[in-house]
Amino acid sequence: MRARLDSATQQFDLFGVLDTAEPAAGRAQRRFVHGAHSFSYELRRASRRSIGIRIDESAVRVSAPRWVSLGQIEQVLADKADWVLRQLQLREQRLREQSCLRVDWVDGARLPWLGGELRLCLAGRAQGVARLDEARGALLLPLEPGCAAETLRAATQAWMREHALELFTRRAHEFARRLGVRVVAVGLSSARTRWGSAGADGRLRLHWRLLHFAPHIVDYVVAHEVSHLREMNHSPRFWATVSEIFPDWRRARQELRASVLPPW
Repeated sequence: MRARLDSATQQFDLFGVLDTAEPAAGRAQRRFVHGAHSFSYELRRASRRSIGIRIDESAVRVSAPRWVSLGQIEQVLADKADWVLRQLQLREQRLREQSCLRVDWVDGARLPWLGGELRLCLAGRAQGVARLDEARGALLLPLEPGCAAETLRAATQAWMREHALELFTRRAHEFARRLGVRVVAVGLSSARTRWGSAGADGRLRLHWRLLHFAPHIVDYVVAHEVSHLREMNHSPRFWATVSEIFPDWRRARQELRASVLPPW
């Protein structure tokens, strides 16, 4: 299941996570001005057949065939200027929302968790192992008060990954049972560009940070990938398969596209 969790591209599949890679060598910085429209962009010449426009956290990136003239590139930008500026506005809104969601890695910090919040509590080493206290909405961690932020972040991530694997595996096997397909194994992913993937061999990979979102969004992504075990495409038959096990997929997909991950 490819796409941007928050990505803005001229062509995208379903959803995924922002690609925050540094600009590659060979890209020229340019300024586009057309009437009231103005923005900077990076131009990269590539072996491709068409002009592509991608917007990530740091830049508007344009990839164009080597034989296309600068005038032709700027004409495409003029045609797409309203779209580009709209995506830039959405990017700024997304960054503001991310800033508000930033986790302060100290005792008592809160982070989005399955549609609600989870409070991080440093319970001391006598705690032994990390434990979820559902009644208090707290994760009790075997760390001493005043521990380094990186230590707290790493312990939280380790516990979340363990919980994610258990949850994703259970939900994947449930959806597979309903669909009559076989899940061979479920693994975790930290991919930049997709929430999940499915192999024809029955192996699924799902992004562990889906745990920040509500359970029905998690179920949608899992159901999406399980459905690929019957249809390895995004044809009408594929979406009909998704509907068999997750009828409300359209709403969940839209929510996921509009969701913002807290910065780690």
